[in-house]
Amino acid sequence: MTDMARPQLSDLDRAALVRRGIWLSYATIGYNSLEAIGSLIAGLLAGSVALVGFGVDSVIEVMASIAAQWRLRSDLDPVRREGVELWTRRIVAVCFLALAVYVLADAASTLWKREAPDRSLFGIVVLALSVIVMPVLARSKKRVARAMRSGALEAEAAQTSLCAYLSVIGLAGVALNALFGWWWADPVAALIMVPIIAAEGWEGVRDA
Repeated sequence: MTDMARPQLSDLDRAALVRRGIWLSYATIGYNSLEAIGSLIAGLLAGSVALVGFGVDSVIEVMASIAAQWRLRSDLDPVRREGVELWTRRIVAVCFLALAVYVLADAASTLWKREAPDRSLFGIVVLALSVIVMPVLARSKKRVARAMRSGALEAEAAQTSLCAYLSVIGLAGVALNALFGWWWADPVAALIMVPIIAAEGWEGVRDA
């Protein structure tokens, strides 16, 4: 069904969606904050590019969720909504591109210097939890974004989905290093993340 064919949302419906979106935003901010702390500590202790990159992604996800909450809180004001929608999409897109540049530089440096990361069981646990939690949050946020017909909120939900994909890739790299001592699997996993992240960022820039 096209946007033109969909019935218009009532103020009560929009208010209910805004409340649900804000609740999901708080849940994302809370979980990603813990995820970022855990990943960064584990990554810095082990020298893992994949874990540090994932931790930085979690920080960026928190920033994107704060921007999405700004968008949600402006929703019931139609005049303000349009401007905030555009700025939210720009903020999320820039967050994607900044992450892509960071991960690319760090992973390439690690491969060049052949810096083998230590095994990190704690990092594996953090990534495994994210594989479970992030898809649930992403699906719920995407439903709210589509109901509200907000491209900015859909972009932020896509970033949460991306976080789930990155956790799978990161988990593979960290686990291969822990199980088989394949040190290169960690930075290679990080490099695999780069085109996925950059594509999302570029799409956001183009749409904004």
